[in-house]
Amino acid sequence: MGAPLVLLLLLPLASAQTFGWGPCKTPEVQANFTLEEFVGSWYLVEKLPAFFSPGKCIQSNLTLVENDTALVTNRHVFFGREWHFDGVLFTPHSDQPAKLAAHFGRFVPPMPDWVLATDYSSHSVVYSCMDFFHVFHLEYAWIFSRSPSLTPDALRRCREVLEREGINTSRLQEVEQDCGEPPRED
Repeated sequence: MGAPLVLLLLLPLASAQTFGWGPCKTPEVQANFTLEEFVGSWYLVEKLPAFFSPGKCIQSNLTLVENDTALVTNRHVFFGREWHFDGVLFTPHSDQPAKLAAHFGRFVPPMPDWVLATDYSSHSVVYSCMDFFHVFHLEYAWIFSRSPSLTPDALRRCREVLEREGINTSRLQEVEQDCGEPPRED
């Protein structure tokens, strides 16, 4: 399949993403990151458009299974129905613990999930990018909170982390979190 045809086929997918020319950026990640402190419940507060995370009340629950691996349950409400997706979050290279990868099913390759900033107790900023032959890339960014919302000041600081790394925040979308009680952790 020729490159022009591939680009044409990917155009509808790219319209629901944040598309850019050239290779992915390589932003600075959280220093001294530990997955053990990062696990628990995270609410998605803002995100760059992503076809795989539609809907509202998006929440990730991380459970540590080893020092460098956590089980992930992503939950969201889409068209009035609650959906769950299970996966694994792991550290591909132990010398770069904040450069995580997420794997959701055997037919989907692992996706980079780099933690750019977190204080572990209230917020985190996560970045991902899929590079296509260094010709173009699809960029993702998520701002998470331990509660369904962040203060305006905390949200501003999270956006500044992305902006400092050259990530355009103008397309960030607020994620509605008013779906009632979150699921209990067993």
